[in-house]
Amino acid sequence: MTKILLTGGAGYIGSHAAVALYEAGYEPVIIDDFRNSDESSIDGIEKITGKRPRLFVGDCADEAFVDRALSEAGKIDGVIHFAGSKAVGESVAKPLEYYRNNIGSLLTLVGKIEKFSIPTVIFSSSATVYGNPDSLPITENFPRKEAVSPYGNTKKICEDILRDTAESGSFPFKAVSLRYFNPIGAHPSGHIGELPLGTPNNLVPYLTQAAAGKRDPLTVFGDDYPTPDGSGIRDFIHVMDLAEAHIAALSFALSEKNGKAYDIFNVGTGEGVSVMELINDFEKTNGVKVPCSVGPRREGDIAACYADVSKIKKVLGWKSKRSVSEALKDAWNWETKK
Repeated sequence: MTKILLTGGAGYIGSHAAVALYEAGYEPVIIDDFRNSDESSIDGIEKITGKRPRLFVGDCADEAFVDRALSEAGKIDGVIHFAGSKAVGESVAKPLEYYRNNIGSLLTLVGKIEKFSIPTVIFSSSATVYGNPDSLPITENFPRKEAVSPYGNTKKICEDILRDTAESGSFPFKAVSLRYFNPIGAHPSGHIGELPLGTPNNLVPYLTQAAAGKRDPLTVFGDDYPTPDGSGIRDFIHVMDLAEAHIAALSFALSEKNGKAYDIFNVGTGEGVSVMELINDFEKTNGVKVPCSVGPRREGDIAACYADVSKIKKVLGWKSKRSVSEALKDAWNWETKK
């Protein structure tokens, strides 16, 4: 069976990708130090698939640890690199920590790709690299703009490291960067989902916790944007659709059809949904009221951001299948089961 290394594989997106890998006939091997997750996600993967992935607990930036893990794991046919810190606000407060962790882990990984002759890496990037776009929808040809946070800057730098190294031909491997828009939801079983440690930084886990009475009312940051209802518009994608996009990217990168050393793809639905529309959809879908109030705009936020997904449809044959309502139903199921 083809073995795929998932760095940060116990995290939100990584755990769902592990399930998708099993379903597609791959064998995931996970590296995680549980700084943004815990071992319950590994239990959840096992409950869903009946299989428990091999787990190496440690820091992906630690060269000696990664060397030992790869030596023990046996032949690895590809890597999906999720490991990294991801809170925009925290990155502003702790920039050095973000540069050390996010860039250090990638540099370590790329060195091991050469040493262990791993043919491909799929990188967990972000639509934050586009900054405040000049028009919509956003295509992969849009310029990357100056990052509004150290987190966003680490994504740009990591993309550059992968592109420059892959295209240099200094050693053979192919890299793909997937620029995520806004992952939401959970596995429909309720066994895995988004498990923020402390106060959630993302909208939907805060929304579900507020609806469950575990948090103060949700604050909608701004109702005076130039959008139909004044709230920000985003491209919300079900996390299982996102997980399956990684399988499509991996299959493509490993195939003879892929003639590029480095490529990038947007991963979204191609549709924009406002924050107020999302809240209303959640209430209608789940029959639960969300306590919320409107506050001032949050620094660094933009009015609207959604993807042009024509490239990923054409090249990888992938498109999102699940609705925002499904994602919100699954997110509430996860919240009430955990």
